[in-house]
Amino acid sequence: MSDEATAAIGLRAGFAPGRGFYCRGRFGVLGEVPASVVQAVQGFLGPDLVMAGWRAGRSVMPPEESAACYAHAVRAWGRAHISPGVDVEHFNHLAQQLIDAADADALPLFTGWRAQPCPGDDPVGAAMQRIHVLREHRGACHLAAVRVCGLNAQEAMVVNLGIEQATHYGWQEPRPVSAALVSRWQRGERLTDELQAPLYATLTDRQRTAFAQHVNALTALYSADAGR
Repeated sequence: MSDEATAAIGLRAGFAPGRGFYCRGRFGVLGEVPASVVQAVQGFLGPDLVMAGWRAGRSVMPPEESAACYAHAVRAWGRAHISPGVDVEHFNHLAQQLIDAADADALPLFTGWRAQPCPGDDPVGAAMQRIHVLREHRGACHLAAVRVCGLNAQEAMVVNLGIEQATHYGWQEPRPVSAALVSRWQRGERLTDELQAPLYATLTDRQRTAFAQHVNALTALYSADAGR
């Protein structure tokens, strides 16, 4: 999401530098909704960042086209970073099984991305798109979990990423948080895992092991590059 290569695809599509491509692309699956609706669905980014990015991209292309363009960027990133030799066909089979089995109630962003077409002639890109869809599932579960545990979105961002990164992601003058809020966030992490558990229980033990192995293999090249 934060790679310059992804931003470059948005620039070539006509989006201005900034958050327009990110906001219109990632959240375009919601349709042409008010920026306040986008903010409520995504949760963790600062409202000014989301509103400015969503409105800035409105003149470039409709939300459905923006989402399709963003899906193209997701697939392009996968082709550039997924390790060669990975059994993406088996990963895609298991990932799609999870995506199809997921309970999407109260998860509109995941639901929108699940509905996006995934090409059959680009297995590596399709693997990355399916990773993105599953990430949206966990992100939505995490948003619900931290709120249940008594944290607002800004507090969760500060606990997870620190004040500097919370500012980078659009929060104005975020403040340090107490140890009590850290423990709430930790509970939110555990609750997120609990909310995800029924989905992964739809796989057999053998399938879950294979899925975890595939995920490790898919990310091996990127992890090695990041460590240099």
